[in-house]
Amino acid sequence: MKTVLTFFLLLSFGTIRAADLFVEAESFTHKGGWVVDQQFMDLMGSPYLLAHGMGEPVEDAYTEVTFPETGTYYAYVRTYNWTSPWKDGEGPGKFSLSVGNKKLISPLGAEGSAWMWQVAGKISVKDRKTVLKLQDLTGFDGRCDAIYFTTEEGKVPPSDVKELEAFRREALGLPDTPALAGQYDLVVIGAGIAGMSAAVSAARLGCKVALINDRPVVGGNNSSEIRVHLGGRIEAGPYKELGNLQKEFGPTRGGNAQPADYYEDRKKLDWLANEKNITLFLNYRAIGVAKDGNNITSVVAKHIESGKELEFKAPLFSDCTGDGTIGYLAGADYRMGRESREEFGENTAPEKPDKMTMGASVQWYSVDNKKPSAFSHFNYGVEFNEENCEKVMMGEWTWETGMNYDQIKDFERIRDYGLLVVYSNWNYLKNRMKDNSQYRNRKLGWVAYVSGKRESRRLMGDYILKEDDLRKYVMHEDGTAATTWSIDLHYPDPANTKNFPGQEFKSIAKHINIYPYPIPYRCLYSRNIDNLFMAGRNISVTHVALGTVRVMRTTGMMGEVVGMATSICKKYGVKPRNVYQSHLDELKKLMEDGTGKKGLPNNQTYNEGGTLKEKPVVK
Repeated sequence: MKTVLTFFLLLSFGTIRAADLFVEAESFTHKGGWVVDQQFMDLMGSPYLLAHGMGEPVEDAYTEVTFPETGTYYAYVRTYNWTSPWKDGEGPGKFSLSVGNKKLISPLGAEGSAWMWQVAGKISVKDRKTVLKLQDLTGFDGRCDAIYFTTEEGKVPPSDVKELEAFRREALGLPDTPALAGQYDLVVIGAGIAGMSAAVSAARLGCKVALINDRPVVGGNNSSEIRVHLGGRIEAGPYKELGNLQKEFGPTRGGNAQPADYYEDRKKLDWLANEKNITLFLNYRAIGVAKDGNNITSVVAKHIESGKELEFKAPLFSDCTGDGTIGYLAGADYRMGRESREEFGENTAPEKPDKMTMGASVQWYSVDNKKPSAFSHFNYGVEFNEENCEKVMMGEWTWETGMNYDQIKDFERIRDYGLLVVYSNWNYLKNRMKDNSQYRNRKLGWVAYVSGKRESRRLMGDYILKEDDLRKYVMHEDGTAATTWSIDLHYPDPANTKNFPGQEFKSIAKHINIYPYPIPYRCLYSRNIDNLFMAGRNISVTHVALGTVRVMRTTGMMGEVVGMATSICKKYGVKPRNVYQSHLDELKKLMEDGTGKKGLPNNQTYNEGGTLKEKPVVK
C-alpha cells in the first residue's frame, strides 16, 4: 500500500502550478522507536507519531517518498508543544526533520500552544525519490502528525480540524466511500475485556462477528499498554457459568504496573484467532455511523496507520469502547458527570449535580540499572520539593488525573498532565533531592502513554442502575451478570490537593461493600437506538453505581450476556429490547449454560475485591 500520495494544485489564474507533497507521519514505513498514538484523533484530527523515550531519545523513524518534481520546496510540520498548558516557552518534545542528508530547521515540536503547522524551512530537491527521517532529540514525547512540502511559499494547510480533514482526503487521494468490510450479525467496537467476551459469546452461539479495536493489542486496560489487572469475581450471583470465558484468556497473575508479560497479550490474541466466527480488525478506530431512523446501519472505521476506511454492516452493534463513542455518534442518550443526591435518592451522590468524573491513570515504574543512571533535567510547570514530592519507585492506580476536566474533550491534556507529573517528580528525585542514594541507580523502566480511563460517557438504557438497587438489594426479573466489587468511587487525594491545588494528580478511593448484585439486562442496550448494545463502563448506570460495575471481570460478564442476547436477536429477527419483552426465559437459560469451556479451574482469584457474603437469589 502506498503510504504517501502526491497531488498538484492549479492556482486560480491557471498559469502557475504548485507542486505539493503531503505525508502522514503515522504512515512511515519504519517507525523506529516512535509509536502511533490514536487516542486523540477525534480531537486533533489524526493519529500521530510519539517519541515516548521516558527521557532517552528513541530510534529514528524514516520512510521513502517521491516528490512530484525537482525544485525548491517549503516544508511545514504539524506538531504540538505539549507542556504549553503549564509553562510558557520552549517545551521538551523536541525533534528534527531530515530530507535526504539535509536536516531542516531544528528543533521542531517545542513552540506554540496548540497543534500547529510549524515552519521547518526549505529544501532543494534534486532527486525526486528520497528519504524523510524524524530524529527525536530528547525522549520526552515529541509528536509529529504530518509533513507538508510545497513549491509555493507561504502556502500552509488549514489548522481547523474539519477543514484539515478535507485537505487530507484530497491530498492523500482517499476515496469518498469506504470499502465494505463485510456483512455481519454483530459488530463489536472495542476489544477490551467486555468487547472480547461479547464477540466470543456471540460467535460460539452461531453469530458472525466483526471485532474492531483501535490498538495493535487487545484487552483494553488489561493490556500491556495500560497494565491494570482484572478485578471482581466470577462464579458469583445467580448464573455461575458467567465468567468462565475469562478462565480461558485472563492472565494468571495479578498486579498493576507490572512487566508486560503479566498481561499476556499474545494469549488473548490467540484466543480470539481460534474463534472461527470472529474477524478481528486491529488498529481500526471507529469514526462514524450511518443510520436509518433509530437504527444503526453501518459503522465506518479508519486504520490508524494507513488511513484506509472500512464500512461494517450488521443488524446489531455493541458499543464496548468505554467512551460510548458509537452511541454518541448515533445520537444515543447519555450522561457524564455526577447526578444530584435528589435525582435518584443516592446518599453517596453530591448534593448538586456536577461534571466531576473519576480520572485516568498514567501508571509507571522504575528499574534498578545496577549502575548510576542519569535523567535529563525536566522542569515544565509543576514544582516538586522535599515536602510535596512522591518518594516512590513506581506509581499505579492512585496516579490519577483529570477528575475536574472533560474526559472526552480534554483527554490529551489529561494524559499529558499524567506524563508531566511523572517526569517532574522523577526529575526531583534524581536531580534535586539531597539524600537520593536509593534512586541513584534507578531509571524509568516503563511509563504508560496510553492512559487508563475509568469514566466518561454512560449510555442510557431502559433502566438506569442506581445506588439503592445495589445497597438495598432491589431485585429485577432481568438480572444478569453479578457485580461484586465494592461501590468504589475515586476523589482527589486531600493531601495532594493541599500541595497542588487545582493540579491534583493523586486520588483516594472510598469503598462501600455490597452483596453480589445481578445487573439488569435493560442496562445493556440503548433506550433510543434500537439495535445498539453496550458492555463495559459505558452501560446505563448512575455515577455512583458505576463505582462497582466498572471493573473488568464484571464488564467481561456483561459482554457474555450481550453475546447471548445477540444470538436470540438473530434467531427471532428481533431487537435487544424484544429479548427482555418476549425472550427473557431463553436468555436466562443461556446464562445458566454459559459459553465458556466447562470444568476449567478458577484461575481468576486475585484482586477479587471486598464483597459481602452472597445472598440467595431467585432466578
